[in-house]
Amino acid sequence: MIDSEGGRAEWVFPAVPDAVRTARAQVRGALRAWGLDGVSDLTALLVSELVTNALRHATGPIGVRLLRRPAAPPGILLVEVSDPLPDPPRARGARPEDEDGRGLQLVASSVHRWGTRAGEAGKTVWFELVLSG
Repeated sequence: MIDSEGGRAEWVFPAVPDAVRTARAQVRGALRAWGLDGVSDLTALLVSELVTNALRHATGPIGVRLLRRPAAPPGILLVEVSDPLPDPPRARGARPEDEDGRGLQLVASSVHRWGTRAGEAGKTVWFELVLSG
């Protein structure tokens, strides 16, 4: 669901491998509708990483939510990925030969702020991107 007027979009995806591709496409579509093409590639990449983490570690539905907060320049895009696993994600140091383990490092190094919060049933990993202009 995309609310063009209010700057809110959210979806729930089943915990299946296609969820990553579908989430990326939905995020890109919402950002295009809001005229935020400048953050589309980075946002889609980071959502892919977090949805992939949710698929690897949780077994239930995966929620993705975007909130555009343009009120005070420069504006913020808040992105949330939720899953039913209550354990917070753990960043780990990936060795050069490791094929995974870099997702949270990528998020942390690419965004304004990020974090996690517990929910009634699971957790949410969130990040903020500063919108220029």
